[in-house]
Amino acid sequence: MPAVTEPAAHLSARPAAAPGEAATALPASIEETQQRLAALDYVADRRLATVVYLALKLERPLFLEGEPGTGKTEIARTLAAMLGRPLIRLQCYEGLDLAGAAYEWNYARQMLEIRLAGLGADGNGAAAHAESGTGRDALAARLFDQRFLIKRALLDAIDPARAVPPVLLIDELDRADEPFEAFLLEVLSEWQITIPELGPVRALHPPIVVLTSNRTREIHDAVKRRCLYHWVGFPDAAREAEILRRRVPGAGARLAGEIVAFVQRLRTLDLYKLPGVAETIEWARALRELDAIQLDPEIVQSTLGLLLKYQDDIARVNLEEVQRLLDQVRQQAAAV
Repeated sequence: MPAVTEPAAHLSARPAAAPGEAATALPASIEETQQRLAALDYVADRRLATVVYLALKLERPLFLEGEPGTGKTEIARTLAAMLGRPLIRLQCYEGLDLAGAAYEWNYARQMLEIRLAGLGADGNGAAAHAESGTGRDALAARLFDQRFLIKRALLDAIDPARAVPPVLLIDELDRADEPFEAFLLEVLSEWQITIPELGPVRALHPPIVVLTSNRTREIHDAVKRRCLYHWVGFPDAAREAEILRRRVPGAGARLAGEIVAFVQRLRTLDLYKLPGVAETIEWARALRELDAIQLDPEIVQSTLGLLLKYQDDIARVNLEEVQRLLDQVRQQAAAV
């Protein structure tokens, strides 16, 4: 599975800045960080806004760990948009290696270069010069020229030719194998990648790096030490309601309130996979399309697949359980 590319490895939230064009200035305070994120509909609490502000100011990678669907990936996209920088995303997976994450040589073009060199300048098979020591050295130098280098996400992010440092998202690092983390240390420590045939390639200005993990395995301490760490948990009801108001503005106030209260109570159950904020948003959009005004047991049961992704969890939240949760939601609303 290759790294995500567009066309090389870009997923731009906004167009990349033109050569010589300055990116948007960094926020000057925690409050400004929170406000600018909110202006792009990312509702961050003060703790998250603080660690984002410090990561930008200290030029340190930001390591976000937490449950799936809590907005870890979205923070990188929002930062790219907020700062007017291209977003480069490396989607991690089992078996990810140097060729998939950093660079590889274009072997097809190199073989073509060798064949052309063997033909000689006159095209009549005059290969004597290519076979000489001088010819071989010159050919080897040509073969490992940057023309034949295919840049993947990591190398692209530290390219010294970049006028504006990008936002580099290393997404779901826990899916990659542990040996990949050892290679990643050079990037996070020195902002460089050493290519044996060319030497070290070092960023003139470090990229803004966001690493995410769903904690399916522990990430090595050596990686964490080089980052500012933040656990992204589920939001409280007030913040989730504000997220819903911004992301699904067409949902009525009563419906939105019941959605948030129901999902908050659903997260107290013993489920294999608790619904994240992403599921809350998707569920609200679906209920809006169904012209729902309030929740009722039947519509909840028929749309549970938008919230819960495992059959055992759906079976656990049967019609009786749905009714019980809705009764609690209504009692809570009446008590306010």
